[in-house]
Amino acid sequence: MKLSRLAIAALPFFAIALAPAMAQDKSMGFFITSVGSGNGGNLGGLAGADAHCAKLAEAAGSTGRTWKAYLSTQEEGKRGVSARDRIGKGPWHNAKGVLIASDLDQLHLAPNLVKSTGLDENGNLINGRGDKPNKHDILTGTMADGTAYFPRVKEDRTCSNWTSSGEGTATVGHHDRHGGGNTSWTAAHNSRGCSQDDLAKTGGAGLFMCFAAD
Repeated sequence: MKLSRLAIAALPFFAIALAPAMAQDKSMGFFITSVGSGNGGNLGGLAGADAHCAKLAEAAGSTGRTWKAYLSTQEEGKRGVSARDRIGKGPWHNAKGVLIASDLDQLHLAPNLVKSTGLDENGNLINGRGDKPNKHDILTGTMADGTAYFPRVKEDRTCSNWTSSGEGTATVGHHDRHGGGNTSWTAAHNSRGCSQDDLAKTGGAGLFMCFAAD
C-alpha cells in the first residue's frame, strides 16, 4: 500500500511528537545520603528519614519528586512496614543518569548497584571497603528481599524503628557489595548498636538509601 504525499509529509512531525514520550527519563531517582542524621540510628522514624531524603535531594537540585527512605520497621505480633513497599515501582537512576534498576524485581534480584554506581545525591562516591573511613554499612532494617522481619524475630533490627541512638541494633547492607564475604546490599549483617560510634565500628556512618516513589 502506497502512502499519499500528505501522509509522507506528515511523518517527520509524528516522529518529533513521539520522541519526547519515547525518551527515557534519566533524572535522579536513587541516591545514598551523603550524611546521616548525625544521631546514629535515630532518624526521627520513617517520617524523619523521608524528610532527610527530600532535603538532600532538593539541595542537590531535584524538585517535584516524592522521596522515600529504603527502611523497614518492626511491630509486635505482626510484620512491620517493608522497605520495598515504600519506594514505588521504578525505574530508578542515580545522580549521573545510570540505571540502577528498572523495577522492584530487578532491584532485589540483579541491581546495577556497586561502589561506582551507589552514589550520593551530588553524584559522589561513598567510601567502601578499603577506604578510610569505611562507610559501606547502609541502614536498611530489612530482610534480603526488602521485606520487614517476621514477628518471630524478637531482637531489634531497626534501632527501635529508627528512633534509637543507643540501645538496639540495625540490619545494614553493603552498597559496594563487598566485605565479610557478603555481597548483599539489603541485609549483610547487624550493627553493634545504634549510636553513631557503634555504627562506625562496623563500617558505617548512619547513611541510608533514598528512592523516588512517584
